Amino acid sequence: MSQGPRSGLAAVSSALLAMSRHLEVRDVLKTIVASARELLDAQYAALGVPDDHGGFAQFVVDGVSDEQWKAIGPLPRQHGILAAMLEDAKVERLADVRKDPRFEGWPSAHPDMSDFLGLPIRDGDEVIGALFLANKNCPKEYGGCGFTADDEELLAILAQHAAIALTNARLYERSRELTIAEERSRLAHELHDAVSQKLFSLRLTAQAATALVDRDPARAKGELHQVAALAAEAADELRAAVVELRPAALDEDGLVATLRTQIQVLDRAHSARVTFAGRRVKALPAAQEEALLRVAQEALHNALRHSGAEHVDVTLDRRGAGAVLRVTDDGRGFDPRTVRRAGRHLGLVSMRDRASGVGGTLTVESEPDKGTTIEMEVPGG
Repeated sequence: MSQGPRSGLAAVSSALLAMSRHLEVRDVLKTIVASARELLDAQYAALGVPDDHGGFAQFVVDGVSDEQWKAIGPLPRQHGILAAMLEDAKVERLADVRKDPRFEGWPSAHPDMSDFLGLPIRDGDEVIGALFLANKNCPKEYGGCGFTADDEELLAILAQHAAIALTNARLYERSRELTIAEERSRLAHELHDAVSQKLFSLRLTAQAATALVDRDPARAKGELHQVAALAAEAADELRAAVVELRPAALDEDGLVATLRTQIQVLDRAHSARVTFAGRRVKALPAAQEEALLRVAQEALHNALRHSGAEHVDVTLDRRGAGAVLRVTDDGRGFDPRTVRRAGRHLGLVSMRDRASGVGGTLTVESEPDKGTTIEMEVPGG
């Protein structure tokens, strides 16, 4: 191999160990790409997971800065060399990708690439991704050195194990989804049994009170006290169920990691650029973390679905013993007073309720054509 048998074997071993440490699909993809680039000593590496619509469900790069990636624009479509690897399921090793007749160019901000090595990642007969590298780091006498047959063999070994790691990560995520679904089903059943019984009793007691109001006010008053007690019990049951429905990822990963993961998914799923920065945030009480997550989700939904924004930035910062969440977009904005008068709240009422419910505050700054900033601050526990 190009680094020698001993060093090559050690490098492969390190790459495989790195892949086996992760169970989340996104983390596995990033590790595969970084391992491939380091293993073959290339300037750039990328891995695309195709969707069923001619694009990529996920696309991970290594060797490109965040600023470059942002300037490049939307995810690539399945065309040119990428499409060939996915459709024909064969290795592509080129001295200069720009001279290949299938090459269709790239965006102006895209780094210049010459020598190229790409191959499909396969799970049995199914192509589940395409892994490729460009610009091998080596002395380029007489125009270039390019990737070798040994490099191709090494990348093929890595791709086989990448397929196993990626499949395992998908199975893990699917298993967790099923577990969550089963738990929600169980809670729904318990909620129906407990709360519906109390609501039924509450209705009968209220009917009895109505019938007694005129002929026996004293007994009617007693029945109304019972109505209040039953309503309080039903509220307690609902509150307990809501606590149990706290997102599993919060318990397992914490608020910062959960937000980062969800925002990475949104960034890939939408044409708008969605970024996240979490700085010096310590763990908060469970109710506050869930409220911050729900407000972030609602604000992101508004920005991505309704504002026409090109950029949405989410930050979570420590403020004293608490934290402040800020969701800013460069969309069309709105006049908050007009929205209130029209009865269209864009979820602002529920967001304010969530904030006040944990002792926090929510502010909204927006103007037509000047974007929107939603800020939520919560105190420490």
